[in-house]
Amino acid sequence: MRVRATAATAALLLATLTACSSSGDKADAKQPDTTSAQAGSDGDGQESSAAPEKGLPFGKPAQTTGDGGTGVLEITPDTVVFTKEANGEKAANGVFVVVTMKDKAMTAVAADEPAPIGGGGWKWMAPDGEMVAFDTGNSSNVTMDKYNNADPVQPGSYQWRSQAFDLTAAQAKGGTLIYIDGAEKAFRWEMPSTDSGPNVAEVKKQLAP
Repeated sequence: MRVRATAATAALLLATLTACSSSGDKADAKQPDTTSAQAGSDGDGQESSAAPEKGLPFGKPAQTTGDGGTGVLEITPDTVVFTKEANGEKAANGVFVVVTMKDKAMTAVAADEPAPIGGGGWKWMAPDGEMVAFDTGNSSNVTMDKYNNADPVQPGSYQWRSQAFDLTAAQAKGGTLIYIDGAEKAFRWEMPSTDSGPNVAEVKKQLAP
């Protein structure tokens, strides 16, 4: 009798363990596989790549952080002029691209564009992705009285500013204007390939020798 009881107990224990194991396997099978989602898979096991961020249309304003994180500047690229010569100076690389912009203080404190020495300010991205600094070639020699402001913009006011680039024809055509603000955030504008904006005639007049 004792042998039969022990055998029965062993059989019952084995059945219980088998049932638990089977239940655990079923539970594991129900858990969702999130590996592909976390890796950004497109469902075929291939990594999906995000499309490049599209820039703002030329002339559209952007709310940017001022230098040192102080204040907010609304910056609007206003007019762009393409010229081989400006202020009697010839473009070393083929063409000057001169962009004017309106900087407006949007808060109760003065705000300014960050200095290029700190990595902020304006840059040009050519259609092939090459980044061109503001001081390439003879661009630093291009100045205009009305668009040459550089003081912090006081609350409730705005300033006209400008940035010139000395580019090759290939770099200038279909490029992207980039601005790095005081929070190190990049803003992009898709640039036209011909003179554009409401103040083309005035800018050309100020660029004349």
